[in-house]
Amino acid sequence: MELIDEWLWRQEYWLPPGISWKDLEQIEGCPFPRDLFISLPLALGFIGLRKVFERSIAVPLSRLLGVKDKVRLSASPAPSLEAFYTKHSRQPAPNELSSLMKQSGLTQKQVQIWFHHRRNQDKPSNTKKFCEASWRFVFYLISFTGGLASLISTPWFWEQKECWRGYPQQHVENVHYWYYMLELGFYWSLLLCVSVDVKRKDFKEQIVHHIATISLLGFSYCANYIRIGTLVMLVHDSSDFLLESAKMFNYAGWKNTCDVLFVVFAMVFLVTRLVVFPSKIIYTTLISSMEVFQPFVGYYFFNSLLLVLQFLHIFWAWLILRMIYKFLFLGQLDKDERSDDESEGEEEEDGDEEEDQASWRKRKVVLDSKLAMMTSSCVLNNLANQRVNVNSRTPKAR
Repeated sequence: MELIDEWLWRQEYWLPPGISWKDLEQIEGCPFPRDLFISLPLALGFIGLRKVFERSIAVPLSRLLGVKDKVRLSASPAPSLEAFYTKHSRQPAPNELSSLMKQSGLTQKQVQIWFHHRRNQDKPSNTKKFCEASWRFVFYLISFTGGLASLISTPWFWEQKECWRGYPQQHVENVHYWYYMLELGFYWSLLLCVSVDVKRKDFKEQIVHHIATISLLGFSYCANYIRIGTLVMLVHDSSDFLLESAKMFNYAGWKNTCDVLFVVFAMVFLVTRLVVFPSKIIYTTLISSMEVFQPFVGYYFFNSLLLVLQFLHIFWAWLILRMIYKFLFLGQLDKDERSDDESEGEEEEDGDEEEDQASWRKRKVVLDSKLAMMTSSCVLNNLANQRVNVNSRTPKAR
């Protein structure tokens, strides 16, 4: 154990050349790795607080806003099919259908319908998704407001080069310490609950994002990258609460409000994640920091994590731009391309497909009627012009 500790906490990994742990111990309020252990009980506290919040606040709020859950048909009792569903696969392959037909005594069509209904039973309801979105909305809003209030008076908020003045022997204020620990505890809680939360289309990217964020926060605290770390958290929280609020109104059926909030979110996200984050955060960690200390292992590790986050930003920005394209050319925001779709696209209900087809048919009928009106108008105009021309030529002929 001592050998692992000696290898893991070698000062060459965490601190610039010429700086040791003893140098930091002489600075009052300097961070140490042992401080991070408080984030684990905070994560458990967040999980418990979330359960209380969802039951006492989120569920009543969902009813007040008019969130409605879809009525789904329950699968009929079939022990053999249920055993296959729970132990093997939610969607049987074509070569497995014959065996399931013999075991259950059902036809192929009945087996497929049973699995379709069974999958729909496991789909999260709008109320569950609303509760998750409202919980994240409350945290991100409080975190962004508190973080902005604690950072707006600091010199490094306005000039990022100040993040490296006196580094790494920098004093950490209590408010920034708790800002770090609460954010770290919250992301631990998200990672611990990822198996029971709604599984979305960008599930893998979310896992990578949570792990990268936890690693980034943990390492940056140990290496006293706290000043730049607080800016990273603030940039992320600035748009996240807008996305969660748009989701809440989407589940409640407030389409116009959802569209407006999504447009605001998209603008904030694209500016903060594609402009501010690389130009202010990544630039200062890659370039400006080199004016104060020489590169070390932690320098490369920290910047690698920032680049991972930036690649995720680009991925999500592409999904957001797809939604903006749909909004501009189709006139509506049907689904949240970024993270609100369930991961299995083939699981969409027949009712949703019928609604999409009906909506397309309506748009096609309107378009065809407009084209017919324009065509008939052009024909009538041509006939009228021809009649005028004939009348005008008749006297001359006489």
